[in-house]
Amino acid sequence: MSEKKKFYITTPIYYPSDKLHIGHAYCTVATDAMARYKRLCGYDVMFLTGTDEHGQKIEDKAKAAGVSPKEYVDNIVEGPQGVKDLWKLMNISNDRFIRTTDDYHVAAIQKIFKKMYEKGDIYKGKYVGKYCKPCESFWTESQLVDGKCPDCGREVQDAEEEAYFFRLSKYADRIQDLLENTDFLEPRSRVNEMVNNFIKPGLEDLCVSRTSFQWGIPVDFDPGHVVYVWIDALFNYTTALGFMNDKYDDFEKYWPADVHFIGKEIVRFHSIIWPAMLMSMEMPLPKKVFGHGWLLLDGGKMSKSKGNVVDPYLLAQRYGVDSLRYFLLREFPFGTDGNFSNEALIGRINTDLANDLGNLVSRTTAMVGKYFGAHLPAGCGATGDEADLANLVAQSMGNVGLSMQFPEDDPQKFDVELIAMAAQLRNTYEDKMEQYAFQDALMEVFKLIGRANKYIDENKPWALAKDETQQDRLAHVLYNLLECVRISAVLLTPFMPETCEKIFAQIGAGDSQRTWESAGVWGALSDQAPVSKGENLFPRIDAAKELEELAALEEAAKAEAAAKAESEYITIDDFAKVKFVTAKVLSCEAVKKSKKLLRFTLDCGEGQPRQILSGIHEYYEPEDLIGKTVVACVNLAPRKMMGLESNGMLISAVKEGAEGHEELHLLMLDDKVPAGCTLG
Repeated sequence: MSEKKKFYITTPIYYPSDKLHIGHAYCTVATDAMARYKRLCGYDVMFLTGTDEHGQKIEDKAKAAGVSPKEYVDNIVEGPQGVKDLWKLMNISNDRFIRTTDDYHVAAIQKIFKKMYEKGDIYKGKYVGKYCKPCESFWTESQLVDGKCPDCGREVQDAEEEAYFFRLSKYADRIQDLLENTDFLEPRSRVNEMVNNFIKPGLEDLCVSRTSFQWGIPVDFDPGHVVYVWIDALFNYTTALGFMNDKYDDFEKYWPADVHFIGKEIVRFHSIIWPAMLMSMEMPLPKKVFGHGWLLLDGGKMSKSKGNVVDPYLLAQRYGVDSLRYFLLREFPFGTDGNFSNEALIGRINTDLANDLGNLVSRTTAMVGKYFGAHLPAGCGATGDEADLANLVAQSMGNVGLSMQFPEDDPQKFDVELIAMAAQLRNTYEDKMEQYAFQDALMEVFKLIGRANKYIDENKPWALAKDETQQDRLAHVLYNLLECVRISAVLLTPFMPETCEKIFAQIGAGDSQRTWESAGVWGALSDQAPVSKGENLFPRIDAAKELEELAALEEAAKAEAAAKAESEYITIDDFAKVKFVTAKVLSCEAVKKSKKLLRFTLDCGEGQPRQILSGIHEYYEPEDLIGKTVVACVNLAPRKMMGLESNGMLISAVKEGAEGHEELHLLMLDDKVPAGCTLG
């Protein structure tokens, strides 16, 4: 028995700064459909997805939420309705899930960084330029669009700090040749954009470490630096297979990747930076990067920071996961942008799924039950002539002239047309799937479904049932319909796996009749298959009523978000409850076993000293604060820190200092101000 062919496919690793939206689901569902298709074809598939969990934005979000960065990302990834929950809901069949905070990945990235450094492809320098915090991207002045980030259109800030750089410019010629003279990057329209916008103007070296924040993988040979974004993020595709770590052992088996599916906004990183880094490491390049389009809402890209996102949980729970999966891959060509709307979703469900597919399955199984019970009569299946015709059509990719002439009203004419279409379907479908043209592949399947519905009207089974001499013809018509349903369900399985399982059960298709091979054979379904009319697969939706309800739900969600935002504010009455007083520092000392805490003994004018702990040791030495007048909040609830009780809080301010470093300034007053003064 020959070894299975390998197929390695990945999604990007998603940034868990907030809950994921329908745009993330779009990419992951497409990747899942491709992985399922390849498994159906008999491939040994590895399907990887995961999360990119480091960076300044995560650190800032965690600080605002009052938790550690790891606690923050754990909640987004592992928590209720988090990333993993969403992929489970969407029936994603990934074989592996990587988090860039996983220990094995962290250790591998440190080794990779050091190897590139020792080779001379990473060097220390100083970054001066523009920085977009939401995108975590550095830009030159010339790359900005109207002075703003070219990716997201938001404000950028000046940045200056010591950093390590990757010699990206060293690989510019090789990258240009890769893009222009191979099919490495698709769709082809992306190639000119990369070459003209980034390579020809002069490919600059890439900042690959930061010192202005700490939430990242430490550069182990230079404390204070953390690995910045792209070495950490991009090498996940290799570390998840065991590269430079002992967690897994299938790097040699699956690498290079057959295809990386990514959104077009990160094509630059995957088609320029990623191959350059692999060249530096002298590793094989992935076979293909495919940059799909965006789902647009009201003409603009969906964005968590813009707040114009669609909740996949709501849609999947309301309409069914398979309906949503089908819509995402049928409505828009995968390589281009597509406008998402509730109207389009409901329309596609009603037209394709309820009227066409659901109606075909329902009518066919109901007629079998009504006219013959649970089984069709023996011998009603495909004839030898029909099997020969199907084989001829399949072998010729459908390019065969049907020389047989039938009178206009000869029912065999309808059989031949139907069988010819079914026979060529798998080959046409395969051609579209191999091009990642999911929309076109689905269109081909639904052409057969539409033809089968027409076949019912042409043969009028209800009329045949009234004529005892037409019982054989009636059974054969129904068998042909069941066979069309079976072939369609096999090819729809990558897109709607749960629905197709239900269809197979209703038409009595066994395991051998659900395979890729069987989809290319007319007559594979047993004429004695047990048929049963199951549940209505896709109930028709009252569009007008549903759109009203969705609008109400959206308004309620906006109101809830507004209420939540409002609850984060305090009123003037709340603020009036806070008691600020001036306090003289009687003594100050470092807290043992703590790098940050200082222990203050204060005279707050209360007749007895007050103890307050403050985490400011990295900014102040204790001896420099004795005798100073500070401002303290004295009606904050006491809490324990390092086993010591703190009765209040000192007031300080933080600002961005030189080279992006934070500076903390304790609020101190003139020493002539007496202790115990109330501020307000």
